[in-house]
Amino acid sequence: MKGKYDGLKLENQLCFPLYACAKEIVRRYTPLLAELDLTYTQYITMMVMWEQGQANVKELGKRLLLDSGTLTPLLKKLEAKGYITRERSSEDERNLSVRITDKGLALRDKARDIPKKMASCVSLEANDALTLKRILNDLMQQFGGEE
Repeated sequence: MKGKYDGLKLENQLCFPLYACAKEIVRRYTPLLAELDLTYTQYITMMVMWEQGQANVKELGKRLLLDSGTLTPLLKKLEAKGYITRERSSEDERNLSVRITDKGLALRDKARDIPKKMASCVSLEANDALTLKRILNDLMQQFGGEE
């Protein structure tokens, strides 16, 4: 017999295993990223910078699903480490552009094995990983996030 409060049981929630897994994944990234002196959020920012070389701060925030209150101090720290530069547009001072530096590019070589190391931390078949990624991307699309 179903109780009227079954919907409030932790074991019946989709959000909890998502939360717990995300937290555990980030925890496993921590020692790998400590070697690079990066937090997880700084790491995903650098991933975009390695891919694009430069980005508008608004586009970067949209891609990373980060608001300006989180992104601005993060970018300042990456700039202080010498990995990026931030420049205001001469045409429109509201537009802030971020560029990767040579030091930031060099960091990519040090980070190259992190995805492989992380894959060895998670026992998930390749097909299951692809299915999970597809489902999560579909959910993010529904919430208005980037794929």
